Parts: sequence; C-alpha cells; structure tokens
Amino acid sequence: MKRPAQSVLLTLTALGLLHAALFTDTYLRYVKAGLRPLLIVSGVVLLLLGLAAAAVRGEQRHAHHDDHEPGDDLDHAHGHDHSGAPRIAWLLFLPAVSLLCYAPPALGAYTAARSSAKPVAVQRTGFAPLPATSPLPLTLTDFTKRVQQDRSRAVNGRIVQLTGFATPAEDDDGWYLTRIIFTCCAADSQTVKIRVYGTEAPPANTWLAVTGTWHPEGTLGTKTAQAALDIKGTREIAQPVNAYTDDLPLTPS
Repeated sequence: MKRPAQSVLLTLTALGLLHAALFTDTYLRYVKAGLRPLLIVSGVVLLLLGLAAAAVRGEQRHAHHDDHEPGDDLDHAHGHDHSGAPRIAWLLFLPAVSLLCYAPPALGAYTAARSSAKPVAVQRTGFAPLPATSPLPLTLTDFTKRVQQDRSRAVNGRIVQLTGFATPAEDDDGWYLTRIIFTCCAADSQTVKIRVYGTEAPPANTWLAVTGTWHPEGTLGTKTAQAALDIKGTREIAQPVNAYTDDLPLTPS
C-alpha cells in the first residue's frame, strides 16, 4: 500500500468513526454508550493524521520535483521505492468503508442462545424493601437477584414487569426473556435470561414488556430457585436505542 492510500485509509476510518458516533446510533452496536466521547476523539485524531500525512506527501512530491535528477527515474523503474505497507493492508479498507455505508446487525437471539447466562453478582448490602407498585418494574438482573438471594422472599406473589427480547429455549422447548449487556464492547457481551412459562414462544428477537409472577421452582431466596416467570400478560415494544443494557422496563402509556 502506497503512502497516498494510507492517508485515504486513515481519513476513511476517521470519517466512519465520526459518522457512527456523531450522526447515528450505530456505535452502540460496537461499544457501550459511555465510550462515545473516546470514539469521537479517536475519529478526530485519525482525521488529523490522515490530513497531515496527505499534506506531508504533497510537500515531499514538490521537493522531489525540485530536486529531480535523471538517475532517479531509472532507480524507481527498477523498484527501489520500498516505502509503504504490505499489500494485505488493503483489506483494512473494507471495515473502514463499512463504518460509512453499512450498519452491522444487532446482537440478538442467535448470540444469546449460544452464550452462557451471566452469573449475577452477589448482593453484599442486603435488599431494600420493594415499593407497593403493581406491576413492579424490575430489571432482569434485579429479578434474578431477588429470586436467588433475597432471604425475605419479597417477590413471592408479586406481579413484576420485565422487558427484553425473546430467545427460543433449547430444542424449541419454551423461551427466554433476554438481555445482552456490554461491559465495554460487543466482544465482552454477557447474557441475562429469564425463563418464561404460560405462553407460546413469540418470534425470536421480538422485544416485549411482560408481566407475571415468579414461577415456583426451587427454594425462593436461594441458588436453587429458578429465575423464571409465569406470564400474565405481554406487550410488544420497540427495541430500545441502547439495547445492550439491562434497564428498567418502560411504563405503559
């Protein structure tokens, strides 16, 4: 790859990063929202490097033209200009252009079905009393913690509301309400799943707000309890802009 092409590659990558982070939400399919400022800074730095490399190349060409000697043509003709990167570097143009022209598909049921569920962290400080709201909005992580760690069994008999997308269970035997969570980026994503009982499986990747009660299996408040729900109602919702978090469910309008 010649140096002019390197400048173009830097500039394309910079424009792709800036386009994804400034003008669309595409960056959320790669990294968590908190890294947006770093993407913008990286894009600006790459853009400046690309423009600077192009400017330096222009100055070098001008200086070379002024200092040109007859023997130089023969030298270049015999392949003595060894500047530049390996030809395989041309493959870097594909991801650079894709940032501008193509949005990758969102991670969803296919990924979740092939990944292990994220073990929820141990609640060290005890659980606060639950509000009397019904249905009670909870994240999938909080519901799992209450089911498996809350010795007061505060969720027993409570109608809760959870949101996520549908993932078929193994051998199509039921389904899970699922969230994929980015710790930093797509490469370290983890999955939280709640088994759902009492209704047929919706199409994979359908985003839903569901209400129901804990499905009694195992001893509530211990690790033997299954993080599962007996469904009382479902409502299809739009996929959140930032789908890779475990946020509280949207309240019905």
